[in-house]
Amino acid sequence: MMTPRKPQAKESSEYFKRYINLVETENIVAALKNQLTDIEQFFKEWPRNKWDYAYTEGKWTIKELLIHMMDAERILAYRALRIARNDATSLPGFDQDEFAPFMNAANRSAESIMSEYRAVRMATIALIENLDDVALSRIGKASNAPASPLALAFIIAGHEIHHMNVVRKKYV
Repeated sequence: MMTPRKPQAKESSEYFKRYINLVETENIVAALKNQLTDIEQFFKEWPRNKWDYAYTEGKWTIKELLIHMMDAERILAYRALRIARNDATSLPGFDQDEFAPFMNAANRSAESIMSEYRAVRMATIALIENLDDVALSRIGKASNAPASPLALAFIIAGHEIHHMNVVRKKYV
């Protein structure tokens, strides 16, 4: 079982610390589980006519935003898996703007997106809660920067907090 703690400075790049710092708890598994519950409740109450709404030209719709969050979570969890398993390969970055045109969000239902969100988050939780302290602390390289599975899990949670802050400020 993992010992709850925040990642050390050496476990991620400066860029990602903005996400890590948004997570208020040291217990990342609890944070990920709580987010799942909160997101499901939040979007259960979200008006159906606002799922395809973007607050300004060129910004994502709610559907696109949720799919982006899942894309990022999958990539970050994949990096965490590779590093936890002691893979020394330098893992490439990804460009969210190159993914966006291929989301097919407009043709998806809110229910299908939320079902997929739950599956992605449950897979992430299962991965992270079953890594021990050694695996969580192992440092690899992703996007040309150091990364530990623990830091990547905090980035997943913080990235979601960041986007939900935007939703609450700009979409409501």
